[in-house]
Amino acid sequence: MMIEVHARLPHGSVFLTGEVVECHISFRSPFTYSQKQSQYNSDIEEVLAWASAQIHCQCTVDDTLVKFPSTASQEELATASQDTSFIPCRGESGHVVLSTKPKILFCDLKLSPGESKTYIYKETIPYTAPPSYRGQCVKYAYKITVGTQRVNAVIKLLKIPIRVLLVYGIPDAQFCADSEELPIAPANPFLQSQQKQPTISSALQILEANTARRNPSYYNITNQNGKVVRFCLLKSSYRLGEDIIGVFDFSQGTVKCVQFSVTLISEEELQENCKGRAKQGITTVAYNKHHEFSLHLNLTQVILPIPLTVTPTFTTNIVSLKWKLHFEFVTTTTVSAMPEPTSPSENISWQGPANLDVQTMIWDLPIKVFPTHPLQIAHGLPSKLDHMITI
Repeated sequence: MMIEVHARLPHGSVFLTGEVVECHISFRSPFTYSQKQSQYNSDIEEVLAWASAQIHCQCTVDDTLVKFPSTASQEELATASQDTSFIPCRGESGHVVLSTKPKILFCDLKLSPGESKTYIYKETIPYTAPPSYRGQCVKYAYKITVGTQRVNAVIKLLKIPIRVLLVYGIPDAQFCADSEELPIAPANPFLQSQQKQPTISSALQILEANTARRNPSYYNITNQNGKVVRFCLLKSSYRLGEDIIGVFDFSQGTVKCVQFSVTLISEEELQENCKGRAKQGITTVAYNKHHEFSLHLNLTQVILPIPLTVTPTFTTNIVSLKWKLHFEFVTTTTVSAMPEPTSPSENISWQGPANLDVQTMIWDLPIKVFPTHPLQIAHGLPSKLDHMITI
């Protein structure tokens, strides 16, 4: 005697803040051999007392590095009955930083053998919600939790993990949502004005506006001996999965660059009131890296893809995440110039020196990383969309 609970995410498992999450939840009473022999007997009906669903975000921190403010909700959860109360975060460590109101799917559901009932759960992720993030000190994880209970039995939980992306700065870009709609009647001064909430379409417009602009920036990189290279970055804001493209021009340099490297790096920094240590620095993680030998090179380019798995730029009351390009240049002033042929038919060979006196120069260039459309992530990173438990 059992009931199967199936949950499916028809539109993928990746969502933007402000987007409506949709989950199809089915309850099915499968046939057994004995039930097939007496399937018209109403005594073999399966009964569920109720079922409910909600979304919650769990924040897990390294207690040795992070001071997390205590919350009463954690104490209430610890003292609540673990058998008869619907606790979505039961069995999980950390702190609940976001929890939507539970929505009841049904009460007193009766299922005959072979019968199935499907319910659609919808919930909007708040714009103020933190993004999904797995950092060195802090982790944010989202789940849809479906709780159901038989009569006089313990509650069973089905947990469906989802990923949430934050479009950083969306509350400040309200004008994008309002600019498309022109007033069709004079404003009434006696009616209280209602501020419109940004929509998903406006969020995607903001995302497109911030990342589609190509405004090349040029940087003359020098050290104490002179100019090393001129670097051109086509833009400073990128989406997940996009390529960072830059061009190096060594032709006008007065200092020879032997080799260089460019690394995509994230910087995780705790808020001052959340630092567990007095002199706790910034935690960095390196991703894709480009390395090239550049002696006697005039032009070259760098292409660094941004992984779909990383978290875009964001800030919460606990932690902030920023992105930068980390450059390292190895320069020298002792190498001789490349000899030039006197005629097109002349062949000249040049032997590099066995040893060089070099200097290493470091430079960081901040960039912004935004999310991309959830469907693009779903296509690039297929995830599990179907989940099931039996009760």
